[in-house]
Amino acid sequence: MNDQVISIAGCGYASLLPVIADGPAAKAKIDAHLAMGHVGIPLAQVKLHAPIPNPGKLLMIGLNYRDHAIESGMAIPTTPTVFSKFNNSIVGPGDTVVLPKATAQPDYEAEFAFVIGKLAKHVKGEDWKEYVFGYTVINDVSARDLQLATPQWLMGKSCDTFCPMGPVLVTADEIADPHNLQIKLTLSGEVLQDSNTKELIFNIPALIEHITQVMTLEPGDIISTGTPPGVGFARKPPRYLRAGDDCVVSVEGIGELRNPIAVEAWPA
Repeated sequence: MNDQVISIAGCGYASLLPVIADGPAAKAKIDAHLAMGHVGIPLAQVKLHAPIPNPGKLLMIGLNYRDHAIESGMAIPTTPTVFSKFNNSIVGPGDTVVLPKATAQPDYEAEFAFVIGKLAKHVKGEDWKEYVFGYTVINDVSARDLQLATPQWLMGKSCDTFCPMGPVLVTADEIADPHNLQIKLTLSGEVLQDSNTKELIFNIPALIEHITQVMTLEPGDIISTGTPPGVGFARKPPRYLRAGDDCVVSVEGIGELRNPIAVEAWPA
C-alpha cells in the first residue's frame, strides 16, 4: 500500500507517539484494523507532517563521519559528540525552512535518524535492536556563524524550522541493515553530499550504549546520527542556503525529504 494512506484513528491512536509507547500491543491493534480492508486515501492527496513533531528528546550526533570531521578542521572524535535541538525547529516534508536574518551562514546537513521504541537505560551495544522502533530522515540545518560563535552549538542549531523530518518513519523490520544505506543531499539540482551509513564513526549500538549510561531514553526519542562530508561551510567557496533553494535529503529505504528555502520577512 505504498501509494495509500490509511487512518489508524479507529485504533484509538491520534498520533505516532502512543503507537510507539504501546509497542507490540499497538502493532496487534493496527494489524487487525488493516485486515478489515479499510479504503485508503491516495498518498498524493495527503499532506505529510513530521513523523514525530514533539519528541521528548531530539539528540544529535556531531562529527560522526570521519571525512566530515576532517573537512571541518576538527579532530576525529574518540567519544560521541552529543548535542540537542529543540522541538520548535521541527517541520515536515514540503514545509519551508525559513532562514533568520540573524545568520549569514545557513548550512545543510543530511542525516539518518533512529527512533527509540522502549525505555532504555544501561543498554549493552549488542542488544540495540530491542530498543529501535524505526528510522527517519533529518536535515540538521545549521547557522554556522551562530553555532561557532561560542563553544555551545544550541543557538545555531535550534532556529525555528531548522530540523525538517520525514517523509515517513519506517519501522525497524523494513530496514535489513541500517549501517549500509546510501545517504545523499541535493541542493537545487546539485548533489553536494553522497555517502553511506557504513562510514559512521559511532554506529547505532555504540550510540545507544554510550547515551544510556547517563540518561534514560524513552519511546519516541530521536537520535540523529550525524552528517557525511560535503557541507556548505567546508566548500571552497562556501555554499550556504539561500532563498529559492530546493533542498532534498534522501536515505535509501526511507525516501526523500524535500524542503524549499526562504528568508525571514519579519521584522522589517
